[in-house]
Amino acid sequence: MTIFLACCAWVMTIGACVSAILSIEKASDRIKTLHQIPCSGCAFFTNDYRLKCTVNPINACTEAAIGCRDFEPRTQPCHACRQCQHKFE
Repeated sequence: MTIFLACCAWVMTIGACVSAILSIEKASDRIKTLHQIPCSGCAFFTNDYRLKCTVNPINACTEAAIGCRDFEPRTQPCHACRQCQHKFE
């Protein structure tokens, strides 16, 4: 009886470890996919929760935005614009 309980304990321990490893791998794959979403670097991204994107508001910040045809890289504002922004902050 003791051997049976010891074997059950080891099977449960190994099962928990395998489950944890599989969960970590799945989470890692999900994070890699989410990091491919280009919205934060797009010129049309507003960073406002009410309207995240002026071109594709439904797909903004979702996996559907990966490979967006309307993606336009955000450009750095000119020096005068940056000085103007500091006045309002």
